[in-house]
Amino acid sequence: MTDSVFSHAYAVVMAGGKGERFWPLSTERRPKQLLALAGGKPLVMQAIDRLDGVVPPDHVLVSTNASLVGPIRELLGPDHPAAVLGEPVGRDTAAAIAAATAWILHRDPEAVFCVLTADHIIGDLPVFRNILAQGLRLCAAEDVLMTIGIPPAFPSSGFGYIQAGDEWTTAGGVPFYRVRRFVEKPDTETARAYVASGEYAWNSGMFVWSARRILEAFDRFRPQLAALARAWAAEPDDDAFDAALARDFPALEKISIDYAVMEKAPNVVMCRGTFAWDDVGSWPALEAHLPLDGAKNATLGDVELLGASSNIVVGGDGRLTALVGVEGLVVVQAPGVTLVCRKDKAQDIKALVNRLRKDPSRAPLL
Repeated sequence: MTDSVFSHAYAVVMAGGKGERFWPLSTERRPKQLLALAGGKPLVMQAIDRLDGVVPPDHVLVSTNASLVGPIRELLGPDHPAAVLGEPVGRDTAAAIAAATAWILHRDPEAVFCVLTADHIIGDLPVFRNILAQGLRLCAAEDVLMTIGIPPAFPSSGFGYIQAGDEWTTAGGVPFYRVRRFVEKPDTETARAYVASGEYAWNSGMFVWSARRILEAFDRFRPQLAALARAWAAEPDDDAFDAALARDFPALEKISIDYAVMEKAPNVVMCRGTFAWDDVGSWPALEAHLPLDGAKNATLGDVELLGASSNIVVGGDGRLTALVGVEGLVVVQAPGVTLVCRKDKAQDIKALVNRLRKDPSRAPLL
């Protein structure tokens, strides 16, 4: 991105979640976005690296939980120009984006920025970067809020969907469409109809807008949050800004940006994210991003297999992990924990974590 928009371009990388479905490797102290689960680098670092050439390095803001500010700064290293914003308590994405908007407005009232998520795995980076660049240019010039929809690979009931309307414009070879509506996670039959229609995309949770336009949207749909964002932006320095968040965040409504703004706003546009994308939400989803042997075992770390097939095995804790004559398992080694479960039961890991939380003696493992 070489034009003047580049100097006003910012990025917010959302890196807050707990990653419970990747327990025991992912814990509250070191959730999945801080782990090198695929690609050789922690997921949050990959998300930052993807912005190269689109957003100036010192215009990147990582938004996370206050407890993760230290670990993320440690990952970044002392010379990395990205900033890290710690939310005092989790209040979902509307509050997080309002705080990030205030942080950006304080630095540049003409800013335009994208909101990305640290735990996505994205390929075809030239395509991804071109889409972001075109979106930033359009949102700097037009009264729109933009989202990126993912062409559905299959009729998933695990994603929300966006219905595209008429084409709005084309920029840099990227078509943009008016959004008709956002819909919640459907049942499988409804999802199948959505995919067959060709009108729907998965809701990726990636957005682009100018700081001015998203603040105007908050004015219209969440005026109290808009007033707070303006007050936060007026704080004289980062210490005062952090103190204001600590004071105001606990009382905020817990609501997503989709519910708070996007489902209501009349000026939402969408482009299709025609790049490789995976919202890696569980151990089985990681299978596509790990090397497979001839028996379809996906492995990471020190692993030996004999007569075993279709397993996902993550070695660790300085130990060899060996499997003999088993199939369809997830086996994960972490400090103090060994997880063994069937792949088709991996969704129950979150329930197991919630059960373990009831036992104070298990707290160091969570």
